[in-house]
Amino acid sequence: MTYPAAPALAGNAPGPTARLEPDAIGVAQDTVIGMASSAPGVSVGLTLAALAAVTAYGGGPVIVLTAIPMLIIANAYRRLNMWTANCGASFEWVGRSISPYLGFLTGWLMIAAYITGAVSGVEVIGPNVLAAVGVAGGSWDDIIIATLITVAMLLIAVAGIRLTARTQVTMAVAEYAILAGFAIAGLVLVLRHAPGTFHFSAGWLSPYGIAGHGSLAAGLLTAVYIYSGWDGTLYVNEEVKHRRLNPGRAAILAVVFLTLIYVLVITGLQGVVKPALLQRHGTDALVYTAQAIGGTGWARVMAFALALSVIAATGTSIVLTARIIYGMASYRSLPGRLANISSRFSTPVNASVLTGVLVIVLTWVYLLATSVQGAFTAVVNVSGLLFGVFYILTALATMAYYRRRIFGGVMDALTLGLLPLGAALFLGWVLVKSLQSAPASQNWSLLGVLVLGVLLMLVARFGLRSRFFGIPRESES
Repeated sequence: MTYPAAPALAGNAPGPTARLEPDAIGVAQDTVIGMASSAPGVSVGLTLAALAAVTAYGGGPVIVLTAIPMLIIANAYRRLNMWTANCGASFEWVGRSISPYLGFLTGWLMIAAYITGAVSGVEVIGPNVLAAVGVAGGSWDDIIIATLITVAMLLIAVAGIRLTARTQVTMAVAEYAILAGFAIAGLVLVLRHAPGTFHFSAGWLSPYGIAGHGSLAAGLLTAVYIYSGWDGTLYVNEEVKHRRLNPGRAAILAVVFLTLIYVLVITGLQGVVKPALLQRHGTDALVYTAQAIGGTGWARVMAFALALSVIAATGTSIVLTARIIYGMASYRSLPGRLANISSRFSTPVNASVLTGVLVIVLTWVYLLATSVQGAFTAVVNVSGLLFGVFYILTALATMAYYRRRIFGGVMDALTLGLLPLGAALFLGWVLVKSLQSAPASQNWSLLGVLVLGVLLMLVARFGLRSRFFGIPRESES
């Protein structure tokens, strides 16, 4: 079966002479892309100590509980992709089922989230690479390494989705094997009561932690953002076999496998050292616990896994952002040149190059312009909030498009109505709690991102005269 190109749907220009490569990758490769976008190694490294502290070592059950709303949102993505499969995804789904203006803002939030998320990872590539080889470096070493790796991942992104998928699978096998190996070794040491470990207890199996001293709410707030990025499986949907079915399946699989990795690594490593030492080394918890397990050499192996995690996430950020941009530009919601596809590589080269250049420039600004680092850090730190916002909007789009089905039967009422609404309310609660506890600079940064999105929307509506804003509201008949 063939499907119309997004430009044909937009009606702004004749269809392009080249298309994204159809049926290029399978559901397994797509699943890896979604998982890589979440950067499991880095995510666990940033939250291991924090989760242990706020949950009183009940982080494993909290991760499982957090997976439930994520699976519900992933199923919402799956159902919407069965309606129409294009790499604009939530941009188009929200736009066509609720409002094109809200759809544009959704697309902008997706772009902003992936670019800021990429920068937050790229700026730590250098230190992790240098740590893996046991060499100390300075800021310029970090800049050069970050730039070279970003350029390399950009070239791979331009060269095609097949090469991207093979690269991601190779890095994923190494990263996940290292994480799992250390987690199992750490758990063995803990269960054997090895000297220096923090002993396992029944509280580790409770979301309220040891002796009920953990905070479930604080644990959920900490855990929810480590899942951000699994939705990447949907932005390459035009290049996946059975494009209407497999990307949604891959999203659900990505959430399931991320849950398994997170539970295994957090449970296996949180007790390797005493609580005070874990908190003291909270910013480099994975490397520190690896050193406690096997010494300096094994610590370098863990640093290598973290470097792979960041590199993989950088590559997927370029690929996924470029396709979101392509999907929006196909409607001339962004400049039309960004919708061009290379006839040689079957990739959105202009959109990919723009994304890569933005990541490099923003990384240089962050690492060199110390006067703006505080403000820039605040912008980068809201990337998790941005994911939460467009996950909520996608859940609402599911309810809007399938609104007639919600009243047609018990199962549809549950899967297309009550569960997406519940997941959206949960994420809304997380957003409110996060905003309440966040410093004012982050809240102002989030407002700035939204204001910039409104300005770009006005440019698209009145400057580019995108016909996307004239599309009628749709629902399943």
